[in-house]
Amino acid sequence: MTRAFLQGLVLFLLPFVLFGLYLVARRRNALVWSSWSDQSLWLAIAGVVMVIASLLVTGLVTERHKGAFVPTHMENGRVVPGQFQ
Repeated sequence: MTRAFLQGLVLFLLPFVLFGLYLVARRRNALVWSSWSDQSLWLAIAGVVMVIASLLVTGLVTERHKGAFVPTHMENGRVVPGQFQ
């Protein structure tokens, strides 16, 4: 769950980082709010779109398991890891 949250956070923040690099490349002060104020809404929308697109792609491409899940259990004194059957 933490990995999924961090991936979504990174995808959301990616447009902001790229815009900050653009400001630095254009020799503008990236720490001044006036440089960001006009673009902040569009950057947030771009970040949300990227997160939603990644969730859709993950949902459509992820391998589906058809069988039942057998949880981790003990068999003859040995631990058998969980698996799909």
